[in-house]
Amino acid sequence: MAYHHGKLDRPDEPLPDSSFEFVDAGYGKNFVKMLHIRRDGPTHYIKEFTVNTQLTLDSKKDYLFGDNSDIVATDSQKNTVYVMAKLHGVKSPEEFGLLLCSHFLSKYPHVVKVRVCLEEHPWERMIADGTPHNHAFISTPSTVRFSTIIFKRGAMPEITSGLKGLRVIKTTQSGFEHFIHDEFATLPDTHERVFSTVVYAKWHYASTNGVDYDKAWHTVKNCILDAFAGPPDTGIFSPSVQNTLYIAQKEVLERVPQMGLIEVELPNKHYVPVDFSKFSKITGAQNDEVFLPFDAPAGNIKAVLGRKSLLPHVFENRSKL
Repeated sequence: MAYHHGKLDRPDEPLPDSSFEFVDAGYGKNFVKMLHIRRDGPTHYIKEFTVNTQLTLDSKKDYLFGDNSDIVATDSQKNTVYVMAKLHGVKSPEEFGLLLCSHFLSKYPHVVKVRVCLEEHPWERMIADGTPHNHAFISTPSTVRFSTIIFKRGAMPEITSGLKGLRVIKTTQSGFEHFIHDEFATLPDTHERVFSTVVYAKWHYASTNGVDYDKAWHTVKNCILDAFAGPPDTGIFSPSVQNTLYIAQKEVLERVPQMGLIEVELPNKHYVPVDFSKFSKITGAQNDEVFLPFDAPAGNIKAVLGRKSLLPHVFENRSKL
């Protein structure tokens, strides 16, 4: 066994077993951390990303025979992230992910598929004496933005974007009534409850024509918050988490025509009134002020809403992500 011109010579190597077939394969570098600073005179702009890259090659000789001659090392993939940021700058996760995918496909003809996943750490410009600071920022991890781009050679890129970790609560204008009351039910109807959740949302772009990814992301976030909270003075009543979820999804699809579908998951974060019945002489019979955070078990409501005209196409692509 010897190497010749970077190739592994294995004359006695048996052929792969025809009983087996690779369903999928890929390799890459995870958790590539990067902070990019754009300096526009005295005003600076920052983007901090965590990037995962994954390449799929047109052969499996690295797996089958230990032939590494076609491998783009994961360390090289890491370095590519930094070089592309230096040469081209960084705007949105989607645009930077597309840039990386396009680079790998054009640079390496034997790469047939690239998958890039990005998370953006949220920074907010500091306000000093009522004025935005030129170069100081505050970490505001109330919501994490993420995106996944899958680009196959000869096909259009598949772009999925999302947000997670958005924890919200409202103290009124929520109820849950008229559900099935059978021998398994102990939960009473209520027209008044605390509603809290941690939003997870993910959406798929059916078209990229004219997409402003930053604007679309903020649109999704605002639609979810509007459906949850309503007007600042009166709010909006939520008869169920399911209904709030649907109102938000429908509004998103109406406002962003390039989206084919949106998935939203809203787990309940329960706050139950503390039982003061044993202290009624001190506190009175009613308690609408003191609540106990209750994490588990907890309900979880999820739905995927899509455009009827695009559903077969969108779900076919989504199943490959």
